[in-house]
Amino acid sequence: QVQLVESGGGLVQPGGSLRLSCVASGSISSIGAMGWYRQAPGRQRELVAAITRGGITNYADSMKDRFTISRDNAKNTVYLQMSMLKPEDTAVYYCNADYMDPTGLVPLEYYWGQGTQVTVSS
Repeated sequence: QVQLVESGGGLVQPGGSLRLSCVASGSISSIGAMGWYRQAPGRQRELVAAITRGGITNYADSMKDRFTISRDNAKNTVYLQMSMLKPEDTAVYYCNADYMDPTGLVPLEYYWGQGTQVTVSS
């Protein structure tokens, strides 16, 4: 099993920046890709960005110019640096991790953190 704990959310003014962190624990060696999703009130959860164990990244088109995902495998931590924040970025941000099979090729389960609130408002 894998446990994910996010931190770094809060209230920020439009145009500001925040860095989210997600620390993984448990069966660390079985974690493959990790990512960040977000869910605004009344909306579906959506992908923000993801990163493989080797550092290959994938972003939602609307966020790729403002957000940067990174990963420190030694610290079992994935980060999301958010800049030029807009009110529409207000959401609960969730960390996600793929739990892989022994070959490392097939995800068996998907784990989620508890979420961290990001509010962009003046």
